[in-house]
Amino acid sequence: MRVLVTGATGFVGSRLVPALVEAGHDVVALVRTPGEYDAPTGVTVKQGDLLEVGSFEHALADVEAAYYLVHSMQAGAEFEERDRLAARHFTDAADEAGLSRVVYLSGLGDDRDRLSKHLKSRREVERILADGEADVTVLRAAIIVGDGSASFDIVRQLAERLPVMVTPRWVDTDCQPIAIDDVVAYLVGVLDAPATAGNTYQIGGPEVLTYRELIERTAEVATGRRPLVVPVPVLTPRLSSYWLALTTDAEMSVAGPLVDGMHNPVVVDDTRIRTVVDVDPTSFDEAVRRALGATPDDDDHRTAPAEPRGTH
Repeated sequence: MRVLVTGATGFVGSRLVPALVEAGHDVVALVRTPGEYDAPTGVTVKQGDLLEVGSFEHALADVEAAYYLVHSMQAGAEFEERDRLAARHFTDAADEAGLSRVVYLSGLGDDRDRLSKHLKSRREVERILADGEADVTVLRAAIIVGDGSASFDIVRQLAERLPVMVTPRWVDTDCQPIAIDDVVAYLVGVLDAPATAGNTYQIGGPEVLTYRELIERTAEVATGRRPLVVPVPVLTPRLSSYWLALTTDAEMSVAGPLVDGMHNPVVVDDTRIRTVVDVDPTSFDEAVRRALGATPDDDDHRTAPAEPRGTH
């Protein structure tokens, strides 16, 4: 199948493209600066920007399906408008090209909760894509564990830098992280599962952890010790954002939306995806080891991980 990947140079896209090639698909990668993209052998590279009408439409020629992996949160405070425009431009062009399938990676979160700006933007993009003529498959994930993930990089930096930390109360919120390898496996898998067209699924790893446990377990893998985490209820969302920006490399424009989303649990409560796409889930500790580039020999001096608090 001839498949277009938007966001091909991003954290997820850069891993998805070679996986699609390995699965036997004819892949077209849409990038803004082709000269900076080292494409895998056999991948067709097209230049374009979804924010600029007329610059990217040629990439949709003769394409049967497309992955929409464009998110603008790291581009600054106007990410919601940028996401809205990019999704509308893409949907219009996809309709014109006669595209039949779209796969979108969105964010996990209960619509009944007060969604963060970040998750509201993801939901809006879902609706815009669904307004088009193509059948849309949506996969919703929480924290993706891998090198280059904005949310996991914050967890990693906290774990590695602070042996003792005074934290906001959201550290006790439940989350269901998932390894980047598993995300890619689900993304590839739904393409070959016609039953997933037009449906929304939740994806997650085998363990439900609090953010405190994410930090502690990551520190144990990275440094061999667990930090002392002391939650302080008086830290407001704004102060929490400043705290993250101060203790990690995260920009305020990124820390703010991430903190805003950490107050609500993000846990899989719909496991239908497992009946149509067979993925062997990666444990959290193994996902962290891969993200850190650790090898089995690196773990000799580290203590065994604690038993998982819960599974889904």
